[in-house]
Amino acid sequence: MVVVFSFIVKALVVCICVALGVGFYTLVERKVLSYIQLRKGPNKVGIAGLPQPLADALKLFSKEGVQISFINKFIYVASPVFAVVFMLLLWGLYVSSFSSAVFKLGVLFFLCVSRLNVYTVLFSG
Repeated sequence: MVVVFSFIVKALVVCICVALGVGFYTLVERKVLSYIQLRKGPNKVGIAGLPQPLADALKLFSKEGVQISFINKFIYVASPVFAVVFMLLLWGLYVSSFSSAVFKLGVLFFLCVSRLNVYTVLFSG
């Protein structure tokens, strides 16, 4: 029981760190692109624009959803969720202090999960 709980906590910590890392990587990318184009970049939110990824996420989740008629609503809504789950599954391959498992067939696992992401795009369309 303790081992399973430890595994779940480690997996959640890794998922949260990956999501935050992607958000702040986007901030760095926007800053670099703005300096290349001789602009200031995202600096309106907080000090030096550091809370900008959180503001972007809040804006994304507060937007009105698009209502498309004649669709299978479950597949249309679940498809992006599966895409994110498959992306986070691939982070299990990276070795770190939070790694709970070692894959002997890591390359095969990578190929299988990356092939599944094609179906998420297919199902959302």
